[in-house]
Amino acid sequence: MPNDPVSYGIAALVGLLVGVVVGITGIGGGPILVPAMVFILNVSQLLAQGISLVVIVPTAIAGSISHYRLGHVSRRVALAIVPAAAIGAIAGAQVAFRLDAFVVRRAFGILLVVLALKVLYDIRKARGQQ
Repeated sequence: MPNDPVSYGIAALVGLLVGVVVGITGIGGGPILVPAMVFILNVSQLLAQGISLVVIVPTAIAGSISHYRLGHVSRRVALAIVPAAAIGAIAGAQVAFRLDAFVVRRAFGILLVVLALKVLYDIRKARGQQ
């Protein structure tokens, strides 16, 4: 990413968009933030993934507090998932670091397509039940 005010402004706008989407959908910012950094800000795939993981910490805390206040958090489920997810994130980062950047980028793209197809399928299924 170039070191100029315009680039930082664009990065801030991307961050704002990601924050809004994370708050609305709860999906995490990665599916939006990583492609935005790669394609708009010319950041490498692995660097974008690392930045995305750092960005998710404050956004996850803010979203978690909001959802907790609304009663949308099961402590029991969260306590079961959090340690396993943390261990998985460490392992996944180590694997990603050892892989070729092209492979990581392609795997990320495939994941986004699969997630999009699942969402479209669920929407279609829900419309059929109305």
